[in-house]
Amino acid sequence: MTERVAPTRTPAFEARLKKRYAAERRFKAIGLSAILFSIAVLILLLATMTFNGIGGFQRVELQVPVDFAEAGIAADPAAMEQPGALASLEAQGLRDVVQYFAEEHLGEEGAEELGAQAWRDVAAAIIADPAILREEITFSLPASANLASGYEGEGSQDMQALAAQLAQEGQIEKNFDVGFLTRSDATNPQQVGIWGALKGSMLTMVVTLLLAFPIGVLAALYLEEYAPKNRWTDFIELSINNLAAVPSIIFGLLGLAVFLTLFPNLRSAPVIGGMTLALMTMPVIVISGRNAIKAVPPSIRDGALAVGASPVQVVFHHVLPLALPGILTGTIIGMARALGETAPLLMIGMRAFVATPPDGFTSPATVLPMQIFLWSDEIDRGFVERTSAAIIVLLLFLLVMNGLAIYLRNKFEKTW
Repeated sequence: MTERVAPTRTPAFEARLKKRYAAERRFKAIGLSAILFSIAVLILLLATMTFNGIGGFQRVELQVPVDFAEAGIAADPAAMEQPGALASLEAQGLRDVVQYFAEEHLGEEGAEELGAQAWRDVAAAIIADPAILREEITFSLPASANLASGYEGEGSQDMQALAAQLAQEGQIEKNFDVGFLTRSDATNPQQVGIWGALKGSMLTMVVTLLLAFPIGVLAALYLEEYAPKNRWTDFIELSINNLAAVPSIIFGLLGLAVFLTLFPNLRSAPVIGGMTLALMTMPVIVISGRNAIKAVPPSIRDGALAVGASPVQVVFHHVLPLALPGILTGTIIGMARALGETAPLLMIGMRAFVATPPDGFTSPATVLPMQIFLWSDEIDRGFVERTSAAIIVLLLFLLVMNGLAIYLRNKFEKTW
């Protein structure tokens, strides 16, 4: 007869097991709560920006019919393709013509609240199609900031009353502002646009990527594959790790002291901004690159050497392709940080008022985060809406840039 074995799950063991399961359930609940809270905050942020940003993509416009046959404006189609077309139309009195028809249809008080640069929209339409000079065209022209505030139910009582009167007559309305995506900065929120800053960001990011990525990858390859292990390389590694944690404004001071000293005529140019941001981005790429190279199994190197590959072929034909997805991950992080930076660019003068889009890498420019910063400092409510709209554009630009980088990372990813 076999001896009966006492049960191993004693009451004390059951109590400890129950406590462990309870702790595991609490941990799962806390983790799930953290994720739900993060999603809720993200939804709240996106909803707030979208709600405020919708108005930023719109502007208050006055309906002004212009009879060009009566105005007597003449324009040669060939001349309209020349750089001086706008000046030619201004010399013929187009500004006064637009003001005359505005007073005729809106009244003197309403015409006074027409945007000061509204005639430029008419000029742009003429330059695009000179044939309209034989017709009567109704233009939707920007109202002044005061009248726009009155239309929104803010500002003085006189402006609110005038806006209500014009709205009752069907001469004022709020429309989608296509020009917001094609214009540059201005002093009137009705006239501002995002294209100048967006183009400046694109040019700056191109310079940053062209400098930071190859230099960072080559530095990571050298430190991991070729550099001797001594105190000098240890010092270099320590310096790179410290540079990754340095406040970004320090890199702005470095750009101010070095780059603007060497190139004083390129202040606020995308090439200087890109060089400054490249200094800030390189340490991140070097660190992520070294970690990605370390993750490649030694058997890959041994197998390549065994079949006769040279050390250089081992690195560039086998190790680097396998490490590239990890390197691109670090590049995504570094470029995303660079895209949202303002402190380094403040130091090199990229906060200037730039009314025209940059022509190239050496033209004066600003960037989207700086434009958002400048608009957020304005007291006019119109700039508040424009700021939210600019943030939406910045987020979309960031999503497109990161999406492209993730696509390239997945495309070059290899398994072993």
